[in-house]
Amino acid sequence: MWLKTNTLKLLISDIAFTKMKTILFIIVCFLPLTSNGKVQVQSCNRWVSFDAPPKRAVSNDINMTEMLFALGVQSNMAGYAGITGWHIQTEAFKKQSGSLLQIAEKYPNMEHLLAIKADFFFAGWNYGLTQGGELTPDSLNKFGIKTYELSESCSHIMKKNPGSFEDIYNDIANLGKIFHKETVADTLNQQFKSQIHALQQQIAQRQSTIPVFIYDSGKDAPFTGGKYAIAQAMISSAGGINVTEHLNANWGQTDWESVAKANPEAIIIVNYGTETSQDKQSFLVNLPVLKETPAIKKQHFFVLEYNEITPGIRVFNATERLAKFLHPALFARSGSTEQIEP
Repeated sequence: MWLKTNTLKLLISDIAFTKMKTILFIIVCFLPLTSNGKVQVQSCNRWVSFDAPPKRAVSNDINMTEMLFALGVQSNMAGYAGITGWHIQTEAFKKQSGSLLQIAEKYPNMEHLLAIKADFFFAGWNYGLTQGGELTPDSLNKFGIKTYELSESCSHIMKKNPGSFEDIYNDIANLGKIFHKETVADTLNQQFKSQIHALQQQIAQRQSTIPVFIYDSGKDAPFTGGKYAIAQAMISSAGGINVTEHLNANWGQTDWESVAKANPEAIIIVNYGTETSQDKQSFLVNLPVLKETPAIKKQHFFVLEYNEITPGIRVFNATERLAKFLHPALFARSGSTEQIEP
């Protein structure tokens, strides 16, 4: 009897110890990557460490710049690039940017970044970074400039899942860690997740899924959004299907015949640069190969600004507006879940 009792006690003790080890392992695995101000985040296929928040950060392109502004890190920035060469500066942007310098109208180069003494560059592959080009994380690191890569753009250098809002949530969370703005980042992500969740519940009641073509640019061959673009997630969440979702890229070229064969019922026009959205619409209307598609016959066009269809804080409201455009009857009697953008 004594032997049985003590054996049972030892067995219980072993089980308790094993459970404790498991719990400790889980705690260690999920501890924040911060200690004494040091932070480590994953950027595409790299891990990047920061001893302290950047003091002279530079962002490329309007969508990434607005992401940093939403986190309220202007005081940690030296400037930004890629705005006036592509976009019109709104009064809201001017107010948020304050005295920050635009170091290049379009893409910056190494000279621009060194001249402003940058210590951090937020950009993406084909959004300011180029494989084998002047600006890469490795080339910048040689000058003490750390780089965080836009998650959507990682498809250019590694395997990743198709475009998802998780790409944006991940970027906001990582930038929040880098700049020690975790609370702001968490608040933004919760707001965006709640908005998309409410929209998806409503869209689930739709009667059909609408084929959608994204027209960015291109005359001989259209430049459009593929399966890795954030537009993929936007269209899906809005109750549509991207007719070029087979394109193995975030953004790339296809051919007009394939677009016509997909028979889109709606066309998203990306508005930026010197060619206006009306110019693009006129071109599409007069393109013989598309004349029999429902989108052209019904003049079913939806215009999105560049920063509403590239990863950033504006895609969530844009997705809701797209859903209302594709499924107006579904929203006729319902309220909006659109958020006030930071």
